[in-house]
Amino acid sequence: MGGFLEGKAIAITGSGRGIGRAVALACAAEGAKVVVNDYGVSMDGQEPTSEVANEVVEEIKAAGGEAVANANSVATMEGGASIVQSAVDNFGTIDGVVCVAGILRERMLFNMTEEDWDPVVETHLKGHFTVFRAASAVMRKQKSGSLVAFTSGAFAGSVAQANYAAAKGGIVSLARSAAAGLYKYGVRSNVIAPVARTRMSANVPMEIKGMGDAEDVAPMVVYLLGDASKHITGQIYTVSGGKIAVWNQPAEVRAMFKDGRWTPEEIANQLDDQIGVEKMSLIDRLEAYAKAAASGDKPNA
Repeated sequence: MGGFLEGKAIAITGSGRGIGRAVALACAAEGAKVVVNDYGVSMDGQEPTSEVANEVVEEIKAAGGEAVANANSVATMEGGASIVQSAVDNFGTIDGVVCVAGILRERMLFNMTEEDWDPVVETHLKGHFTVFRAASAVMRKQKSGSLVAFTSGAFAGSVAQANYAAAKGGIVSLARSAAAGLYKYGVRSNVIAPVARTRMSANVPMEIKGMGDAEDVAPMVVYLLGDASKHITGQIYTVSGGKIAVWNQPAEVRAMFKDGRWTPEEIANQLDDQIGVEKMSLIDRLEAYAKAAASGDKPNA
């Protein structure tokens, strides 16, 4: 047992498997008391069970740590509140939350149904809100705490996962908003964009360079939960194997001006020369993937 999170109470959603499980075990190994939350569903959100959460709790206890299971869904306000309350009831406080829970329902946008869209957005985006909402109310009063969100590089766009990408983009904005609204209370909010082998990443139809394991992501999460990162908020970090990278902050790049209102004709005459466009690297990659696939190779991401 280490001591990086000694005495802290941490709640982790989606921690019955994959990255969430790795984070739960790492937090416990560093001295944290852990709420292991998992609805225990399949990748498409079906077949609920709490067995996976119970198994992780037993694993933590067998190693000498403290943990309790919570099987409520993050997609409801009551479920999100119960996850935070589990920490308060069992450990007396909540010092950090980590939102990993997620599902996939892959479909091209023109074929996507409301039944494909709603559960993905509810689990990912609303699932962050319900837990962040409950945790921030407690953390604001105690003047401390760390919120750790999970996004994906897909927030920059996805071919067949508009639901997932939209939710992951919303998570980035939610976490940045939390950082802006809570920093004066001593509460910080950051985001992880992992690249790791999981049930969901196993279905990606390409080779992803530098893909690591779930356990590679856990140390960065532990760091963001600990006191050593109290100066860090509003950031997105990629963790991929042995690589840790920080994303840029949104900012205007170029502008053009005139007195009064622009006409469409004026915009057409001047936009390309004065502003132009920012290249969408995803489209360039898609063209490279298509060429690789045409030659019989598995494309590299």
